[in-house]
Amino acid sequence: MPVSRRSFVNFATAAVAAPLAWSLAGGRLTARTATSDKFEVSLTPAQWHAKLSPAAFNVLREEGTEAPFTSPLNDEHRAGTFACAGCALPAFASTTKFDSHTGWPSFWAPLKNAVLTRVDGSLGMTRTEVHCRRCGGHLGHVFDDGPKPTGLRYCMNGVAMTFAPARS
Repeated sequence: MPVSRRSFVNFATAAVAAPLAWSLAGGRLTARTATSDKFEVSLTPAQWHAKLSPAAFNVLREEGTEAPFTSPLNDEHRAGTFACAGCALPAFASTTKFDSHTGWPSFWAPLKNAVLTRVDGSLGMTRTEVHCRRCGGHLGHVFDDGPKPTGLRYCMNGVAMTFAPARS
């Protein structure tokens, strides 16, 4: 199967930049502490630590990122729903998932009323962060190089989500 230029560039960027940044940050990329806005689900840092794995806490509450190609959700192809690992809010339908060849689970659209976005100026670039609407957890970033019909690529951290297969 031929590889598109965009797929190659995305892969090369992820393969070089993410592990380098990951190692320079000692395995933790922290842009800043999760937003202090009020959300339906609001826990103290100690409560979040008790609820989440260290990796999920780093991503959801400290806006870190997981290493590319490490999430089992990258290879999840069953029908179902991807939800926020912090509060279980359904965030993405499996029907919108696609292989972006970047190393992270990618979707072309979130479920209605599931996510919020804001500008992220960390790491010397401007990106758009994606957060859970209910708990404010950092899920990943959205880019404008995705497939039709939206042209968007919601590049999510697998550790920030759970997957529930559709009922038969």
